[in-house]
Amino acid sequence: MAKEINKAICEFITKEWINPFLANGGTQVGFADHHNILESTVRKIKNTPNYRIPVETLFKICQERRISVSDFFRQLEKKFPNLKIEK
Repeated sequence: MAKEINKAICEFITKEWINPFLANGGTQVGFADHHNILESTVRKIKNTPNYRIPVETLFKICQERRISVSDFFRQLEKKFPNLKIEK
């Protein structure tokens, strides 16, 4: 499960936020600057299989997007319902 969640987080960030930013003429450096992270982190999120994104990094990205981390995980569960833990 841990590998699945890490892959899902990176895939979500890449497909929902990084790729649209790049498609609108942005750069990886621009995305990194806009989200208060390093460009090398953007590369890892996009290209490193099983990258384990630090909570601090996820928090920074969410903060700059003006969403809570809990909102991020709600969006993630919508995109990847198999990750949702039923009570």
